[in-house]
Amino acid sequence: MSAHHHDLKPFRHSHAFGDGGEASRSRALLAVTVVTLVTMVAELLAGWWTGSLALTADGWHMGTHAAALGGAVLAMRWSHRARDHAGFAFGGWKIEVLSAYTSALLLLAVAAGLAWEAVQVLRQPRTIDFGEAMLVAVLGLLVNLVCAALLARAGHDHHHGHDHGGHGHGHGQAHQHHDHNFRAAYVHVLADAATSVAAILALAGGLWLGWTWLDPLMALVGAALIAHWSVGLLRSTALALVDATAEPALRQAVAAAIESDGDAKLADLHVWQVGPQAWSATLSVVADHPQPAADYHARLKPLKQVRHATIEVHRCVGAAGGAGSVAHDHDHDHDHDQAHDHAHAATAGQAPGTAHGHAH
Repeated sequence: MSAHHHDLKPFRHSHAFGDGGEASRSRALLAVTVVTLVTMVAELLAGWWTGSLALTADGWHMGTHAAALGGAVLAMRWSHRARDHAGFAFGGWKIEVLSAYTSALLLLAVAAGLAWEAVQVLRQPRTIDFGEAMLVAVLGLLVNLVCAALLARAGHDHHHGHDHGGHGHGHGQAHQHHDHNFRAAYVHVLADAATSVAAILALAGGLWLGWTWLDPLMALVGAALIAHWSVGLLRSTALALVDATAEPALRQAVAAAIESDGDAKLADLHVWQVGPQAWSATLSVVADHPQPAADYHARLKPLKQVRHATIEVHRCVGAAGGAGSVAHDHDHDHDHDQAHDHAHAATAGQAPGTAHGHAH
């Protein structure tokens, strides 16, 4: 009995399913967090120095945004560390998705609180220092515009490089499955900017037209807008968390590629998202004249978004070779860059018509 040794290093798979823009987005998130923290400290100090409750309140409000943005930064860092950890089956991307889901819940709570306060003010109007409140609203808007510009630039740089860097995507895929964690941070900033704009309009109406009712009314509009964004973010992140993000177009593209020879048929197909622009797939192929698993894998190469594929091949029962002839050929691939075949063909002394092949 002889020992049989394999060098497994060529077959190890990385689970870093990034899209190339992580570093840029991480820097942008960190910069926005720092800007928000600096603004928070400045407003708290100014509020303490001048005795302005409005500045103090907005300072603490900025603190909640800083916490949310900081959480997004931490989630991205933890996700990066976990990408090749054995305890995470397909990397740590869902850490970021979970962070985004939590952020969406917090935004929904903010919207509910804002709506509740607006209703109370409509029932019992309060005295407003329009000049001071206007100053705070303008300051908040400027800060949020700076933050939005930083985040938008990071997102734009990534998509520009990604679209022209040879990473093709099917239509309907490229713009619908962005980094959920980054999107959540962006929604936080946009929500705050929207409330600042609404506040400025309401305060202007109250200051120059005497429409004091406009302030709580615009608060309700802002709450509705934030709730709308929150629900959208909750839906997309929840679908990602339960592996329900695969679009029909992608599934159809996989099926069309595998069945392109007119012989192979897909008996089973599972597709789920494992990164911002990355999907994993497991396939069971049945054919009268089955090809090596590597051949079916090659048919998926044009689908760059399918970054990890496991393919099982079966000969159709009753095809040439007899009813007892069943072939199992397994292909397990990562990133479409490994084509190392290990075929263990059946010999005359083996069980009737069985063959097992493994291709990486």
